[in-house]
Amino acid sequence: MRSAALCWALGGVVLAGCNGNGVPDVALGTLERDRLELPAEAHEPIVELLAVEGEHVAQGEVLVKLDSANALAQVASLKAQASGAQHRLDELIRGPRAEEILEARAQLASAEAQLESENREYERLRELLQRQLTSPSSVDRQHAVRDSAEASRKAAHAQLTLLLNGTRIEQLDQARDTLAQAQAQLQQAEISMQRLTVRAPRAGIVEALPYKLGDRPPAGNPVVVLLADGTTYARVYVPEALRVSLQAGAAATVHLDGAAEPFAGRVRYVSNEASFTPYYALTQKDRGRLSFLAYVDLLGARAATLPVGMPVEVRFGEASPAAR
Repeated sequence: MRSAALCWALGGVVLAGCNGNGVPDVALGTLERDRLELPAEAHEPIVELLAVEGEHVAQGEVLVKLDSANALAQVASLKAQASGAQHRLDELIRGPRAEEILEARAQLASAEAQLESENREYERLRELLQRQLTSPSSVDRQHAVRDSAEASRKAAHAQLTLLLNGTRIEQLDQARDTLAQAQAQLQQAEISMQRLTVRAPRAGIVEALPYKLGDRPPAGNPVVVLLADGTTYARVYVPEALRVSLQAGAAATVHLDGAAEPFAGRVRYVSNEASFTPYYALTQKDRGRLSFLAYVDLLGARAATLPVGMPVEVRFGEASPAAR
């Protein structure tokens, strides 16, 4: 009862106000805007720095360029592979040329003539062997020659049949898959090359340029840190006793050191998962208590010019000032 009476007496004078149950009605935290870290796409040297720290840049504006020589060579190689795959598919779709079919017919005719000749020679040697005018070995050798000519005729016939039947559907599917794979690899290489030119994804202020002209940052390391334009918000931790009554959309008042008047705010998000009170919100009374992360958007154009990182107090339940 004594604690409740004290809170009613002090009201909004104390730094951390209390509600009627003796629970602090203030959440502590810092002022934030969306912070974007733009990474290096590849381990390549910086060849151009087109922005300076503190500069306001527009969406899509070029900030940093990395050397693209290796990327250009890779793209050229993949373009050649994709072109080759396309030509192969076109060739299979068109099927064999008339000249190839004529050539296959000529080869078959030649193989058939050769087989006929070798077969006659074999029959002649067999007759001579019956009359004992030649040796059995010569007949055996000619038999082998005739079998070889027969095999050549069968191969020529199979080749002609293959050309006449055209391309199998499985071959076309395989060629299409090869082309699609080559095109996908080319597209991926082109995207990676485009990302060597680092552009601002949103309008904002260049907060930091960690590397200098000529540096070769590791792939994935940020080369530009951007504070994006948009809603300025307070990142605060709500005491456990206030969590049940606090919902998204609730009004709030944001107090900032150095600001003559508080700012109107609206709760955008309150976490459902508790965390321990952060170091900058610890007091003798609150030490060890649980708190819940919350984002409170500051309303009005005046908030857009505020510096980020400033400590703030967000109070709930008091009259909210008009947004300006």
